[in-house]
This record gives sequence, structure tokens and C-alpha cells, in this order.
Amino acid sequence: MEEQPVSQPAANEVLLEIRACGVCRTDLHIVDEELPPRHTAITPGHQIVGSVRAAGAAVDPALVGTRRGVSWIASTDGTCPQCLAGRENLCDAIAFTGYDRDGGYAQFATARADFTYALPDELSDLEAAPLLCAGIIGFRALRVAGVQPGERVGLYGFGASAHLAIQVLRAWKCDVYVATRGESHRVLARSMGATWVGSENDRPPRQLDRAVTFAPSGDVVVSALSALRKGGVVAINAIHLDRIPQFDYDTLLWGERQIRSVANMTRADAHDFLDLAARARIRSRVTTFPLDHAQDALDALRHDRIDGAAVLMPGEFRIAPALGT
Repeated sequence: MEEQPVSQPAANEVLLEIRACGVCRTDLHIVDEELPPRHTAITPGHQIVGSVRAAGAAVDPALVGTRRGVSWIASTDGTCPQCLAGRENLCDAIAFTGYDRDGGYAQFATARADFTYALPDELSDLEAAPLLCAGIIGFRALRVAGVQPGERVGLYGFGASAHLAIQVLRAWKCDVYVATRGESHRVLARSMGATWVGSENDRPPRQLDRAVTFAPSGDVVVSALSALRKGGVVAINAIHLDRIPQFDYDTLLWGERQIRSVANMTRADAHDFLDLAARARIRSRVTTFPLDHAQDALDALRHDRIDGAAVLMPGEFRIAPALGT
């Protein structure tokens, strides 16, 4: 833990007093340097729920005092071909919260105002925090996979993102097949209404229309692909993947089966998912940690000891901030 001055918001930014921050596997990839470091030091965390304490120039002052959420994408340029085509998640100059700029493992953080989100009153701080990445990116993965209501969908891995995705799929009346390591994850999947639950190497009893892989394992991608019907889709929901093993094209990919990657999310995804979460009562199973136990939270995630999501609570570790310095 380090004490640092609280930054004032620049133009187009807000200063947030952090009320909760979700712990994401991407944070683990950053801390373990499986993603190449971009700075000599960075404050991780990109699932931030906070109260706006100050607004920079060109920001509506009415935001001060409101509750806002911050997610993985910190900013885009808004002018590149990808942004102009509505694909800001693929922006050529994208920046990320907790990777390119300091994130939410802190008491305060600044964020670009137009990349913060109004949070439904129905969601508490603890409920909202994991939705801001795990929920939104899982929702985008279902979109990328092309899931239609009533289909058979496989979820490979059952952590923070998948246990929210299953709630979306249940709202869409899909049959959900879960393959995951760890008995506690399998118990959670059964309790949340999965049609079938098995280990990561088990094949579901019926062919799948779609599948989403959440584990950063290439072997899991091949397992999901082997469970698809012809014309089915596997969406890889991982920012880091250890490898893609060799597989037989004739038996696994032929038949217009597809593999698609999921890259980040858009603000439209965020708005749509948060609205759905409020209406469909999508909620996370949460384990809380005080801010000064962030390393314990990361270790628990590293060793698959979290069922659902971990959330840091800065309010449980409080110092007197030096605002304005």
C-alpha cells in the first residue's frame, strides 16, 4: 500500500471516490505480466463503482454527487475507421483502465466522463462492480457467438463472467451446458440452473449451437469446438490465451463451424447489459476484501478459490485524503 496525492480531474474527466472495485482475471494477467507492462507502475482495477467528487472543464457539473461506473475501456480516439464504424472496442488508439491509466485498487481515481456509466438504482455497489467488466464482456461474448433465444449454449469455465452469462442465457430461455474444473464451480453452476455440468474435458450429452470459453486455455477452445453442431460458433472470451493446440480440421472445424475472438466491449454493450441486469435481476455472487487485502483477492482468483466474483471495498481501509494536492 502506498499513499499518493489525489489527482484533480483534467478537462473532460471526473474524479471518483471509489465505493467498490471488482477484481478481474485481466488484473491478474497485468500483475503477473502475462500482458506486457506499459508503465513502470500502475494501479490495477477496472470495475469501479464511485461517487463523482469533482468535474473537470467541459464536464456537466450536474454529474458531481452522482454514482457512476467505470469499465475496462478508458478512452478511444473516436476518429479512426473502427470508431467511425461503431467498433470502438477495436480502436487503433484505445486505452484501458488499470493498464494504461490508474484504476480502482485505490480510494480515488479519475476517468474520462464519457466513459463512465449511470448505474441503475436497483443495483447496489457490490452488485454493480462485477457487472462492469465480467458482466458486460460476457454479454458481448454471447452477442459475438450469435446466441439466439432457446439455443443450446456451452460455457467453458465458470468464474466471474460465466456465472453472470448464465443468468442472461436463462433470461433468454437457453439450455446451458457448463464444463469447468473445480467441484465448487460445478456446484454453483448446478444451483444456477445449468442443464448439464461436467469437468473441463467432458463432452456435453448434446451438440451445442454456441459456446463461449472463459478459461485462458487453448485446450478448452478445442473442447468447445468438438461439442459444436455444424454451423456452430465458439467465442473466445479471454484477453490472454496460453496457446491453440493442433486439431483435426476435418472433424472439428469443417462444416462451417467458426471460432471468433471477443475483444473488449463497447459503450453500447455496457448500456444494454446494465439495463438488462436491472430488468432481469442479474446479480453476482460476491466475496469482499478490504482494499489492503487486494493481494489476497488476487491470490484467491489465481488459485480458483472464488465462486462468483471478488470485490475490493476501499471504505474498509480509509485514510484522510489530501484533496486538491
